[in-house]
Amino acid sequence: MNSGFENSSVQNGFDALTTSLRKLFGETIYRRWFVQMNGTVSEAADGSKNISLGLPTRFMRDWVESHFGEEIRYAWKNLSNNGQVSFSVVSPLVKAGTAAPKNIESPEVKSSAAPADDFYSGFSTEINPHLTFDNFIVGSANELAYAAAKRAADSDTASFNPLFLCGGVGLGKTHLMQSIAWQIKNKNPEKKIVYLSAEKFMYHFVRALRQKDTMRFKEVFNSIDILIVDDIQFISGKDNTQEEFFHALNTMLSRGKQLVLSADKAPQELDRIEERLKSRLSGGLVIALNPIDFNLRLGILQAKTKKIGIELPEKVLEFLAYKITSNVRELEGALNRIIAYTQLARKTVSLEMAQEVLKDVLRSCEKKITIDEIQKRVAEHYKIKISDMQSARRARAVARPRQVAMYLAKQLTPRSLPEIGRRFGDRDHTTVIHAVRKIEELSSSDTAFKDDVELLLRLLKANISEDLRPEAA
Repeated sequence: MNSGFENSSVQNGFDALTTSLRKLFGETIYRRWFVQMNGTVSEAADGSKNISLGLPTRFMRDWVESHFGEEIRYAWKNLSNNGQVSFSVVSPLVKAGTAAPKNIESPEVKSSAAPADDFYSGFSTEINPHLTFDNFIVGSANELAYAAAKRAADSDTASFNPLFLCGGVGLGKTHLMQSIAWQIKNKNPEKKIVYLSAEKFMYHFVRALRQKDTMRFKEVFNSIDILIVDDIQFISGKDNTQEEFFHALNTMLSRGKQLVLSADKAPQELDRIEERLKSRLSGGLVIALNPIDFNLRLGILQAKTKKIGIELPEKVLEFLAYKITSNVRELEGALNRIIAYTQLARKTVSLEMAQEVLKDVLRSCEKKITIDEIQKRVAEHYKIKISDMQSARRARAVARPRQVAMYLAKQLTPRSLPEIGRRFGDRDHTTVIHAVRKIEELSSSDTAFKDDVELLLRLLKANISEDLRPEAA
């Protein structure tokens, strides 16, 4: 593969990547996230070129890697003969391949003597103007969360306080929280909004402790109107941070100011979080964002392609919506990979091309059959209790279905024989071997029994494909 810069300088390799990123993401996103990025290219033993990308802060590094990392790696792979990409924190004053100048303060560390307005402005994370209510796709999985977020943004008083959004990765929590901040800022520019992750809250608190400036830290919550904190689960086990966060919430609540918070679980399910803090987090409105269904996934893909002005065959979008069911982030990542491939390789999008480009993604998205599912299906089929699978009963009415379930577990799961035995009442692996051989013998001599086992195989496999169909999704 011609990398496009084999005879060029190291810097030209980085320039080739940034040119691709500018085309892929557009000028606005490029200037927001990539303009301060540095790159150092090195050649590996196999002739491929690896690149280390440096961002000025840890937050920017983590954000770029989590939100754009897959597309960056794919773009670099096409430019560099399958080279690798790594991310690091590098001062924006340090150019690629040069030593850091001495006596230059890191941009994240400011003097404690900075004016109060400077302290406040550095406290909050920049709001992404692309994450608004207008481009949030609403469906049955998120309509309640959307309505509550709109109410919080439109109301002059704190309707639900705190508003707590919970759910897995990539279901829209951050999008809704950014939408709230953006709409309030547009409607009332004079209002002071602090939007940050729980990790960044912890960073500012630790910095205030080290600089012996905790009073200025506390004053932030006496002066702002809206506090929005993402990923509360990251303060798990951090007792001092939880203490300070609890007081910050109390300050905001006592002033009647709006709080919007999020985590991957509901407050009472969070591990290593103080009970009094859980109580505060649960005191308003807790809303879960559920996994998105097929229609919502397809709507998201259609909206994204329309926004960036690219037309893709409908059957390709439907294919993505069928197959990638975990979260929006992975769904958009797969779409971005297809778009990047068409732009870099200059090929027309087809269903076959999409399957080839995404084959590794699709493998990781396949639903795995579990031993629990096998035991449940076999117990239902033979009309016995699931507990019989783990029991010591040896009656044929129980022992034979148990052997069938062991056989299916060996055929349909990657579990080892000892693992399978443990799931069937701590039985030895030799018992599993005997069960597998017995079912194979019976299947070869008894056609009706063989048909019975094959029916169970089809039913268990069908559950996978049914989950991917639009009716099931």
